[in-house]
Amino acid sequence: MNIFQSSLNRLARLLVLPLLSLTLLMNTAAAAPAASFSAAASGTTSRLSLTVTVNVADADVGLNGNYYLGYQHKGAWAFLTQQGWVPYSSGTVPVYANGPLASATGQVISNADLSALVGAQVYLGYGRTQTDMINNGKNALVYTVPADPVILPPAGPSPVLLGTSANYAVLAKSSVSTVPPSAITGNVAVSPAATSFLTGFSLTMVGTTSATSPQVTGNLYGADMTAPTSTSLTTAVLDMQTAYTDAAGRPTPDFLNLGAGNLGGKTLTGGLYNWGSSVTVPADIAISGGANDVWIFQISGDLNVSPNARVLLEGGAQAKNIFWQVSGEVIINAGAHFEGNILSQTAITLRTGSSLNGRALAQTMVALDATTVVKPAP
Repeated sequence: MNIFQSSLNRLARLLVLPLLSLTLLMNTAAAAPAASFSAAASGTTSRLSLTVTVNVADADVGLNGNYYLGYQHKGAWAFLTQQGWVPYSSGTVPVYANGPLASATGQVISNADLSALVGAQVYLGYGRTQTDMINNGKNALVYTVPADPVILPPAGPSPVLLGTSANYAVLAKSSVSTVPPSAITGNVAVSPAATSFLTGFSLTMVGTTSATSPQVTGNLYGADMTAPTSTSLTTAVLDMQTAYTDAAGRPTPDFLNLGAGNLGGKTLTGGLYNWGSSVTVPADIAISGGANDVWIFQISGDLNVSPNARVLLEGGAQAKNIFWQVSGEVIINAGAHFEGNILSQTAITLRTGSSLNGRALAQTMVALDATTVVKPAP
């Protein structure tokens, strides 16, 4: 359909686009066997820049002619002239510029707010005459103003602040044990218990402030190490306990006793969940939401994840924003995969071949058996 043959029934409410003057030949483009037109946009609709390119056909290069730049919005047309935008309903199409025809590229919109013109269609054309431009296809739709995507606020409560306990993949008060070979990415610590309560790691001391292990990509710490380690661990444990209290005290759950504590097969969206019982994960579940959504799970009993069951993330959900506050024991059985920060008042056990993308933070002990633990990125 030839774009400039339509008539204008009414003028768009906003005719003035904050367009820059297009300096033809500002950046000369190569000519081509046939005419072509294109546009490249950057930014968002509320702050848009648009660059257009006219490729003049070889047969037209150097001939005197006209350039046309216009848009239609809700049935109304306007064209850019040297005096600015003018409405058009019928008759002679307003000309932007004239002279010897040559291919060109130029920016026609710079950081403009086009929110009121969503759906407007921008057209570009040239011709020796208006008839040449219309009848010989020397025009094209080059851009349609899009709507900016709707950005929804994050779902769920505000995140639980872990403080310095976030520096650890595994943190416990009484002991951390491993049955090799575990693979832990992140620091491991025990406090107020001593370094001797880090068992199964084949520790190599680094002075008196830390240790290493072939099973840990990071450092290991115990409360009997010298300052500043001892002081840092005391703070981390207090922060862990504060985080637990914060998570447990969040009021007004969005979901109460969901599934009577059986989460098998469920998809969990961002929010505050509360159970006055133990919770089981007998089959795969999905935690689904955006990158900034938050999940807090308040569990007054135990949390048990069945062998080979998986907690899966969907839609951009991140383990760092998931918090499991568990009053009882947490058991992640053999081959199971888990996501999120575990805040347990009792014990955390990860059995043979299980994996955790998150943190194991326990107010008693953590036991690992050939387990993979990866501390999430900040």
